[in-house]
Amino acid sequence: MTVVPAFPHEIVVCMGSACFARGNVNSVHIIRAYLQDRGLEDTVKVTGTLCQDSCKEGPNVCFDGTCMCKVDPSTLPDLLDERFGVK
Repeated sequence: MTVVPAFPHEIVVCMGSACFARGNVNSVHIIRAYLQDRGLEDTVKVTGTLCQDSCKEGPNVCFDGTCMCKVDPSTLPDLLDERFGVK
């Protein structure tokens, strides 16, 4: 039997102190608003995690297991468009 994940996509936002202070507190709001505005909230699981041991490279966000460093919250909509093929 094959188990189908409840969400086909996952975004993990580092909420460790360095990433939090560098803007990931805003990234969560931007991501959630983006998904809601495009009707994608049922297809993307958004979770937070504690330190990912890349503090100097933060803020860090992972899209479907691919982690990106130095993600500026202002660039998130463009990154999400690229990731989900939405314009």
